[in-house]
Amino acid sequence: MTVTSDRTRVVVGKTDEIAPGSTKKFLFVLRGQEIEAFALNRGGEFHAYLNRCRHLPMTMDWVENQFFTEDGAYIQCATHGACYVPETGECVEGPPFGKFLIRVPIEIEGGEIVATLPAEA
Repeated sequence: MTVTSDRTRVVVGKTDEIAPGSTKKFLFVLRGQEIEAFALNRGGEFHAYLNRCRHLPMTMDWVENQFFTEDGAYIQCATHGACYVPETGECVEGPPFGKFLIRVPIEIEGGEIVATLPAEA
């Protein structure tokens, strides 16, 4: 199916659907192209990023929708192991050291997480 309309603002889901320490992927559409992103819950605070490593433009989840290291301390790229701080998106280990994931602006509206495609996408 070809998507013809842009979706640059999307409802990710309800806040109670993403438990602390878990993630949820979602899609934007821009000019007919899907852009994958993910939201995470870190101790009750929600953050979202494009699903794109800053070292190589590849998706980062280990298996479908799994982004955290085993201990839950970092977001880790499956391709080369770069580790990013969940709250800031800063790479603290790996080839793109010091670079940041592209943050997706989110708002909580009536118990739903609403994401807006960032200009950098």
